[in-house]
Amino acid sequence: MPTFPFRAILAAAGLATLVACAAVTPYQPARKGYGYSAQMLETNRYRVSFTGSSETPRQTVENYLLYQAAEVTLNSGNDYFIVAASSTSAKPGSGPSFSVGVGGFGFGSHSGVGVGVGTETGGSQKAEYSAQAEILTFKGAKPADNPQAFDAREVKANLEAQIVRPATP
Repeated sequence: MPTFPFRAILAAAGLATLVACAAVTPYQPARKGYGYSAQMLETNRYRVSFTGSSETPRQTVENYLLYQAAEVTLNSGNDYFIVAASSTSAKPGSGPSFSVGVGGFGFGSHSGVGVGVGTETGGSQKAEYSAQAEILTFKGAKPADNPQAFDAREVKANLEAQIVRPATP
């Protein structure tokens, strides 16, 4: 009767759990380089940013940036914001990958089972997106003739369903 390497399987399962934690960055204050941040530059001028992991799509990063801009605007007591400048950049992702292989063989009266575990921490083809914007915040109705102006309440209401927050313990 073959002896099965249960310790190897348990180790592989533990590693798989760790790798599974590399997920879409939730909408949260920046932690370990991922999440949102805001900095007041002048009375009504802010720099906002959002950086996502390599599992976070570009559109999600850009939506979270707009959502953060809307929150900053409303928290400052204003109603709308104008995007004065914005950019999104990408850098090669470095998320880990994981693989497990299980095989068996038989030869005469002997048999065996092998378990292989492989990991990779580089070479991922995914990108980590980071979006930044400089915004100006104002009171009142947004100017209808300015395509760079956003009603903060409308932005929050329209994006709210797409916002994924961190799991609470």
